[in-house]
Amino acid sequence: MAAAQVPLTTFNNGQKVPSVGLGCWLGLSNSENGDQTGAMVRTALKHGYRHFDTAAGYGNEEAVGKAIRESNVPREEIFVTTKYKQWLNVETVAENFNMSLEKLGLGHIDLWLMHWPMAMKNGRTLGPDDSPTFVDTWKEMEKVYEQGKVKSIGVSNFSIKTLEVLLKHAKIVPVTNQVELHPSYPQNDLLQYCKVKNIVLTGYSPLGQFNSPFFNDPTLQAVAKKEGGSVAQVLISWAVQRGTVVVPKSEREERIKDNIQLLSLSAESFGAVDDFHKGPGLHRPLCVCFLPTPGKVFGWTYEQLGWDVKWDEEENRICVA
Repeated sequence: MAAAQVPLTTFNNGQKVPSVGLGCWLGLSNSENGDQTGAMVRTALKHGYRHFDTAAGYGNEEAVGKAIRESNVPREEIFVTTKYKQWLNVETVAENFNMSLEKLGLGHIDLWLMHWPMAMKNGRTLGPDDSPTFVDTWKEMEKVYEQGKVKSIGVSNFSIKTLEVLLKHAKIVPVTNQVELHPSYPQNDLLQYCKVKNIVLTGYSPLGQFNSPFFNDPTLQAVAKKEGGSVAQVLISWAVQRGTVVVPKSEREERIKDNIQLLSLSAESFGAVDDFHKGPGLHRPLCVCFLPTPGKVFGWTYEQLGWDVKWDEEENRICVA
């Protein structure tokens, strides 16, 4: 169970994280989650993964922790991320953290993220100015960090707009912002902003989600052939070479193994992937969280989230504004 040879990325507090991890969201009910999650994590450990990304909202923290504990891989070699679920029925942020800490059973948490900027109370999504705001939540997360049970704290699904608000009040700068990132939605402006602020961007869904446009694309297939790898390896390698961390997910062993074997892309190949979003109709998010309510995500409008996107009524999908 030797660790895979992937670059380490250094956060603004000096902590290092493997640049490729395993995303553990399966979209399953809690009763289904345990066995499948455990098998996936065990397979990933076998192939050298040492970075695992879960969340309170995924319902599988216990399964992730159990698989890691039973692996005999030293705890100090493992990096575990989990996320704060703002709509759990608990009284305090600290209580929320302790629930995750107990379920994982790993002694400490390496990275704890605020999963979304919006919160929910009594079944109602709170607006940006309703208490508790994401600034209120962050201040409570800072208190948990200062207690030493989590090594780093960060955010997820934040935009330049929401980061600007947060950073005006934060004592601790988030080490990372985990967002949807892939060649159709490279978020170049956000990437540059975060580099200036010394915040690492972590990409979820780096291979797209359902109906991904990448795997049958002739340009990406040609790059993969030229570089001697798969399309998935090209996409993940591009992400790492542009300075981001990625957490692709898969339950299939051959794909888990494939996803952590990085290529060194030539400048020409990197540029071809970098320009992918410039193709007709290709510059758009692919995440399923956009689908249930056009124009909103979990109760907030795209404008409130600070996302430069719009709903295309004709295509019945989201695209970059």
